[in-house]
Amino acid sequence: MSVDRVATNNQTSYMLSQIAKANVKLQQSEYQVTTGKNSSDYAGIGDKTAALEGARAASDRAQGYAAGTQLAMTQTDLQNTQLTTLTGLASQLQKAVRNAVSKSDGTGLMASAQDIFQQASSILNAKDSNGNYIYGGQISDQPPFTATSLADLTTKPSVSDFFQNGTEKKTVAVGDGQTETIGVLASDIGTDLMNALKTLYQQDQATPVTGTITEAQIKGLSDNVVPLTDTAYKNLNAATAQNGNVYTSLKNDVTNQKSLQNLYTGFVSDIEDADMATALTNLSNNQTALQAVLTVTSKLNDLTLLNYLPASG
Repeated sequence: MSVDRVATNNQTSYMLSQIAKANVKLQQSEYQVTTGKNSSDYAGIGDKTAALEGARAASDRAQGYAAGTQLAMTQTDLQNTQLTTLTGLASQLQKAVRNAVSKSDGTGLMASAQDIFQQASSILNAKDSNGNYIYGGQISDQPPFTATSLADLTTKPSVSDFFQNGTEKKTVAVGDGQTETIGVLASDIGTDLMNALKTLYQQDQATPVTGTITEAQIKGLSDNVVPLTDTAYKNLNAATAQNGNVYTSLKNDVTNQKSLQNLYTGFVSDIEDADMATALTNLSNNQTALQAVLTVTSKLNDLTLLNYLPASG
């Protein structure tokens, strides 16, 4: 007569399945402790997978908007420097003409006008770091202002004929469905100043504005040139202020985008990252559980009916 094992195949199969489950839990807790993540795949995330991917996508979009807006801030800051200089040139012309009128002396006026023209045209044809004309609108590969001297301004019927920029101002996406206009067109900021310079040059060509000037010249300057210099200064000052407002708005946009990115990143972390204290506790518990089930299974396979028979007298 043979002595059979107490354990049946069903019992053995059940214990082996428990070993497999305990081993999976141990591997998961080891992964969490090692990587700081809850799971290496979506199966471990479960029904939070859609929320996780949505938060990741939103975080990436916010990061992209922040990067693009930061570049726009750089351009707007450069424009601010140049517009401030251009406004200063308009003010300089305004004061020079008014001084000539008040003192009846045009000494140095046309030399100043020529210098102002050169500086202004240089700004209007300024390029960015990529070699694109900043004030060209959508036509960024050719100079937006084509006159090269004061004399050139009188060779065409209108100053506007010298502006070859596009009509579309550059914009930047600052959020889902949100854009900010950052571009400035050469014609918008240069026409008034060039009109004032052209009119002054024409008056000088008619009667040279140099040394002591006549009452007729004073009247011509007062009636025709001074109002144009006033308009040029006023409008450039307004354009500079508007550009400053855009810069401030972009700065706020970057702050908001970074806040959103941090919010979404935190949401991703809440789903994806493991609680280390809990993970360490689970690791210890799962190690103990696996060891226990291995021990039970080992003893189960060794048991026979002899283990339950009373010892003989």
